[in-house]
Amino acid sequence: MPGVYLCEIVYKEKLTDSIYTISIVSDIIVEAAKAGQFLHIKCGKERMLRRPVSICCIRGSALEFVFEVKGEGTRWLSGREPGQTLDILGPLGNGFTMPDGNIVVVGGGIGTPPLLFAADSARGGVTAVLGFRDESKIILKREFESVCDKVYITTDDGSAGIHGIVTIPLFELLRNGGYSAVLACGPTAMLSAVSELCKSLNVPCQVSFEERMGCGVGACLVCACATNISGRSEMSRVCLDGPVFDATEVVWNR
Repeated sequence: MPGVYLCEIVYKEKLTDSIYTISIVSDIIVEAAKAGQFLHIKCGKERMLRRPVSICCIRGSALEFVFEVKGEGTRWLSGREPGQTLDILGPLGNGFTMPDGNIVVVGGGIGTPPLLFAADSARGGVTAVLGFRDESKIILKREFESVCDKVYITTDDGSAGIHGIVTIPLFELLRNGGYSAVLACGPTAMLSAVSELCKSLNVPCQVSFEERMGCGVGACLVCACATNISGRSEMSRVCLDGPVFDATEVVWNR
């Protein structure tokens, strides 16, 4: 069950010019957390709204999350140091349903971290396809290589890996067969393209959305997204009904 906990920071590292990783200790959150869930972190006393950050991985009794500095709240978070504590609500949301068989995890930019937890939780073999703007933005490559059978990197400008978008290697992988599902997280445009590709090749796909949130528990409706579930159109709440959805349930053209 989610709760509010004061968690000690035990490790911090700057991964790029604007992306950080922080590890905290919380036996309760670690025991309850599932791949695809997120934490809602209070970023200073003067900021009422918490910041949602996906769980990246669990290492023993420590839980790790990765975030990008985008505003005052995440800038405050980037200034925290080991030994200090964070006020955390979590774990929240519905995570990935881990399928049997081999899977492909597809990440884009700062949407990459939660897929490391998914890859480490897989029941079969895992291939990762990770897309970034350029070589300087690549994160967690070594960590994915430690838990995946194969890791493909794509960059928009061709400065590292495959020149282009994630659907280029993903198409080849899925066309050759042998994968029971695709799990993806990243920008909405990327998720839509991955969903369409999986649909055309009849491969089940789960997508995890990154959305701005207010409460994080489904009360404020800030993070609503259009879905069609069992033939019924509705606005689902990313924080409560997601952040992971079956790709076929998402209304992509809204």
